[in-house]
Amino acid sequence: MDHFPIFLATEGQRIALSGGGEAALAKLRLLLKTRARINVYAAEPAEEITAWAEAGKLTLHRRAFGPGDALCTRLFYAADEDAEEDRRTAAIARAEGALVNIVDNLHDSAFITPAIVDRDPVTVAIGTEGAAPVLARAIKADLEERLPTSLGTLARIGKGFRKLADALPFGRPRRDFWRDYYFNAGPRALADGADAVETGLHDLLDAHMNRAARPGHVAFVGGGPGDPELLTLKARRALDEADVVIYDRLISAEILELARREALMIDVGKEGFGPSTSQQTINNLLVEHAGSGAQVVRLKSGDATVFGRLDEEIDAIDAHGIGWHIVPGITSASAAVATIGQSLTRRGRNASVRFLTGHDMKGFADHDWAALARPDEVAAIYMGKKSARFVQGRLIMHGADRATPVTVIENASRPDQRVLATTLDRMAADIADAAMTGPALTFYGLAPRAAAQAATDMPIEEMA
Repeated sequence: MDHFPIFLATEGQRIALSGGGEAALAKLRLLLKTRARINVYAAEPAEEITAWAEAGKLTLHRRAFGPGDALCTRLFYAADEDAEEDRRTAAIARAEGALVNIVDNLHDSAFITPAIVDRDPVTVAIGTEGAAPVLARAIKADLEERLPTSLGTLARIGKGFRKLADALPFGRPRRDFWRDYYFNAGPRALADGADAVETGLHDLLDAHMNRAARPGHVAFVGGGPGDPELLTLKARRALDEADVVIYDRLISAEILELARREALMIDVGKEGFGPSTSQQTINNLLVEHAGSGAQVVRLKSGDATVFGRLDEEIDAIDAHGIGWHIVPGITSASAAVATIGQSLTRRGRNASVRFLTGHDMKGFADHDWAALARPDEVAAIYMGKKSARFVQGRLIMHGADRATPVTVIENASRPDQRVLATTLDRMAADIADAAMTGPALTFYGLAPRAAAQAATDMPIEEMA
């Protein structure tokens, strides 16, 4: 992030602009929405600028911008649409302490003006670091359609009510009140006019003041394989409401960004044969936070019900009478098999598929290797990198064909996804040579479909 987004207080502040043409008009149409004192310097201003000056909306100086004109100025816009003149005026403004924006010159600007969706006092600013203004405008157009014009009215009325709402306890009780207002009671009351909203706010506050404290609760949420677009709507809603998020090592940073900024984030990462947070510690954290009334999200990679020690955690909070629910997620096998264009089952090939773990608490996990070694069997092996030689040995020992295809997908669904296509005979050596460091899922009995590789342009390594 090269530009840090902030909302700058402008009431009573001085903003200066040099220029009188189209570039100046575009900036002024936005600046006139503020309560700043706007000074424009232009020898030949456009008619609109002259009209704004006559209406008292800005101060027009019919001359070129010069030394002293930027003193006590918060922001300065160089908008003469002439590179030499813009450099001259920008140098003066910088020397006199103003933040400078040169129109269409990102490199020499101290700040940029984002695309804005205006639902005063609700403002949405969209920036692309100057890289894609067309994209910013497209996002703005989409938000303009999604956000009702009444949103500003609700926000203005709510702003005037904030001191009264402060009678509610800080934290979740206040958030629940405002959520109820903006998404339920407020929009319903607005249909009968602004006065009805005012009355409704007092009734809503009384209802929330008399409401019993919301009990602590745990949502066991499947975070999917890593791509935030593969999260369910329920998962996103749970993250938005959480006071505490207790998350696994494999949860991607992009998904963690979706949690509320005020939420307490607790990393309880586990790594096979490596550093781990003990299960008892995780259980204790769940009980501690939910027991104190917090809304807790236990965020697990993939689907919480697949190799996630879910039962142990449910038993722990059940013992303390804490409520819970499960939000399913896309398990890594579903995401990974989709990337190689295959299906987990296929008529005439396999009527079942096994989900196996490469290791458990006691070490390498044992399975029905004789059944798996039969022709056309398919298995998705989780946590299988370090157990590759063990799995390979067991299958070959039970008569599996050494030429059986094996595919390993590292970081499934993520931008750095890698696919390794090999065979049972070469499986352990090829995985070792590939030096995979991310989470990987091994498919026994499946090879990548060529069409999927062409469609996604994914890197597939075929080890010799």
